[in-house]
Amino acid sequence: MKTLQYVFIALLLLATASCGNDWLDLEPSTSVDTETSIKGLSEIEFTLNGIYSTMQSSDAYSGRLVYYGDVTGDDMQAVSSTKRTGNYYRFNFTKDSGPTSHWSYLYSIIQNCNIILLNIDKLSISDDDKEYRDDLKGQALAIRGLALFDLTRIFGYPYLKDNGASLGVPIVTGISTIDSKPSRNTVAQCYEAIIADLSSSVTLLGKEFNKGKINRWAAMTLLSRVYLYKGDNALALQMAEEAIAGAESNGYALWSTEEYPTAWGNDASAANPGEVLFEIVNLTTDSPGKESMGYLNSYDGYDDMCITCSFYHLLLEDPDDVRLQLLSFDKTYYAYVNKYQPQQGENITDANIPLLRLSEAYLNAAEAAVKVNDNDKAVKYLDAIVRRANPNRTVEGKTLTLDDVLNERRKELVAEGHRMYDVIRNGLTVHRINDSDKKLSKTKHNTEYMDYDWNFYKILLPIPKKEMDTNPNMVQNPGYSN
Repeated sequence: MKTLQYVFIALLLLATASCGNDWLDLEPSTSVDTETSIKGLSEIEFTLNGIYSTMQSSDAYSGRLVYYGDVTGDDMQAVSSTKRTGNYYRFNFTKDSGPTSHWSYLYSIIQNCNIILLNIDKLSISDDDKEYRDDLKGQALAIRGLALFDLTRIFGYPYLKDNGASLGVPIVTGISTIDSKPSRNTVAQCYEAIIADLSSSVTLLGKEFNKGKINRWAAMTLLSRVYLYKGDNALALQMAEEAIAGAESNGYALWSTEEYPTAWGNDASAANPGEVLFEIVNLTTDSPGKESMGYLNSYDGYDDMCITCSFYHLLLEDPDDVRLQLLSFDKTYYAYVNKYQPQQGENITDANIPLLRLSEAYLNAAEAAVKVNDNDKAVKYLDAIVRRANPNRTVEGKTLTLDDVLNERRKELVAEGHRMYDVIRNGLTVHRINDSDKKLSKTKHNTEYMDYDWNFYKILLPIPKKEMDTNPNMVQNPGYSN
């Protein structure tokens, strides 16, 4: 049996990924032959469930992959340098001490997606199972696209910095083994692969609510985000509009102003899907525990990250903004964002993690419309978010700018992992402002990196040391070589 035929068993994926895998760690302790291990759609779904379980880890989408994009920005910060988020916030890493979990977890996810995608079309199925098969295949494609997108924006410069000419990450579509020594593709090549996966997934995925699983409208919203990052604004607008129309025709809707403060803890269902298009579902019996976003964002938990004074003052510009009701205050010291609310009967450690919301689709559409000079559509989509935050506010009659959209975006998506990327991908500068407020008396910046743009080398994480040491074809990111 050839080495390339050995793959992970899905249930072993979480354990192996948590060890900080690189390409040399990819040989499993228990192996199965790809030609015999997957005999039917039930095995495909089993492997897919293993992928979702890996995504659930606090080292993946229940924690680090989300908060990294917040604490590296200007709206959130680590409560102190000793907190879990402290090294990200302070950019306190070198080529020898950079975190490895972003790389290992995302490539482990890609590895198992590849197992599915290399096998699913070989299965003999009945006509009745074709829709089921297509949905499973669509999920695997969408998740692989998501994982490669996150790898590319974590380890590669923004597309618009040099039109994708700089190095991204390796594009892996086969089964990696201990002999795999991939080289890095360009950012442009990575985006081509991401868009191909997501575009294909959109044609295959089901339209219906699928709890804890990615569906067509979630994939469309993600694809609109990718187009924005790439600067394909007309396509971003088109995809966001299609996502909004499709989702709303299938029961999704923006939360109302009255629902907004507590809707985050709703247990979404097909009868009441709300506005979360895709979320990581955590249960009391199956949760990442105290390292998850809920506990890290709570003053009753690890109180690991808080909002900055400057962001608090931005929200206070409208004292009636409903999003102020999401803030929880620890005496007079810090303010936390209470978006990771537990579902009924669960604890804060078990809170679900929303990754794609209908609100983002509206904001993607508004941003893209501004960039293609369609003010009517920009107003239409941004006004829905503005009015929801405060029904007495509107942007109707205004000529919107990119700043208008990005300011609303930061208010709406705070603590969901977007801010640093949103600033940097637009070629703007992150300004961390030393501000003060009696209600946040201990909140102050504790970092030397107060202002930076896409020329700052630490907006990219270094390629993990073990990968550099063992893969002669790997090239380190600029600035880390010395």
